[in-house]
Amino acid sequence: MQKTKSRKLNITFESEIQYEEPEQQTQSKASGKESGGAKGSIWEFIAIASVPLVLVLGNSMLVPILPQMQEQLGISKFQSSLVITLFSVTAGLIIPISGYLSDRFSRKGIMIPSLIIYGAAGVLAGFGAVWKSYPIIIAARAIQGFGAAGTAAIAMALAGDLYKGATESKVLGLTEASNGTGKVVSPIIGSLLALVVWYAAFFAFPVFCLLSLLAVIFFLKEPKKEQPAPKLGPYLHKIGSILKQKGRWLITAFFTGSLALFILFGVLFYLSDILEEAPYHVVGVTKGLVLAIPLLGMVVTSYTTGANIKKNGTLMRWLMNIGMALMAVSLGACIFILQKNLYVLIGLLTLSSIGTGLLLPCLNTMITGSVEKQERGMITSIYNSLRFLGVAFGPPLFSWMMDMSHQIVFISVTALSVITLGLVFFLIKPEGKIS
Repeated sequence: MQKTKSRKLNITFESEIQYEEPEQQTQSKASGKESGGAKGSIWEFIAIASVPLVLVLGNSMLVPILPQMQEQLGISKFQSSLVITLFSVTAGLIIPISGYLSDRFSRKGIMIPSLIIYGAAGVLAGFGAVWKSYPIIIAARAIQGFGAAGTAAIAMALAGDLYKGATESKVLGLTEASNGTGKVVSPIIGSLLALVVWYAAFFAFPVFCLLSLLAVIFFLKEPKKEQPAPKLGPYLHKIGSILKQKGRWLITAFFTGSLALFILFGVLFYLSDILEEAPYHVVGVTKGLVLAIPLLGMVVTSYTTGANIKKNGTLMRWLMNIGMALMAVSLGACIFILQKNLYVLIGLLTLSSIGTGLLLPCLNTMITGSVEKQERGMITSIYNSLRFLGVAFGPPLFSWMMDMSHQIVFISVTALSVITLGLVFFLIKPEGKIS
């Protein structure tokens, strides 16, 4: 009886929080957003999830065409890698500025022009490819990184503004799953488009971007600001105070999310490279399908985790530690089976990706819920900035380690995973409900 009463009180408590928000918006949305059953809520979920999806498509679709780009433009492997790396570095540096602007003005006021810049620069990069102009392509990719800075991080902050309780965790898990889905399908789409013409992906991406832009404009209704926009000085002081008070676990969470994506993209780069070598010789669309296996494990796990954690701090702590342990064990096992059995290697890398899928939705929920609405844009932007930098530096650092030894690759990432597991175990200790 005691347990039953406690559960009822928890459910009532979440519902009351929803109804304490500004009047008319809350009454129409509270029940729908908590249950996720209203038709309007479904379209909102789709609109939010479309933003990280197009973010990934605009980058990862180009990975399969890099060898053809080298051949067509007469550029080096390093120059072609800058098409990916420069985009991610530019976005990583600009994201905190976009986060402040979204707190200062509005989330949609930053997301909408960012999506327009992102898509328009994609068209420019496409014409650069038609003209066989590497400088135009690389400049357009930097502009795309500028536009990308105002997309996924701001969508995460907006999800925190719109939803509370279990629904917020579910939507944040959905955004992570959408991000992972983009990683799964983008190499396949890029490979298929290259069958038409090698630069087709540059022109296809703005179409996806336009669909996301329309979804954001018509399906997302941003809550009105309850307080005046923060000025820069007091705002930075407030961010500093948050990091001082919560930095022990918050900075650990930032580092952990960045490391998880560093390992994920680095390992995919490693797998992509060895698949094309003897004795496998797996290329084109088939290679894209093989690379999709570990990513699919992450996508399914991310969505399931987000749908079930329901702001339960104790459950999140268990899942984060299990996820990091799974990564450490599976990556450590790869040291001993390299190039001996491809099926076992892919299986172990899939287990590592599942660990990532357990970890990231919990981090997203904790970080988004750690601050008030007025500073949420900056905090989520710092987190996403570090994630971008993890993605940017994964492939080149893995390439450098691969030149030394394949064992060095997995010894290094296993050691990093074990150290991070220790940090997560001792420094990130959510209990009860995350609020």
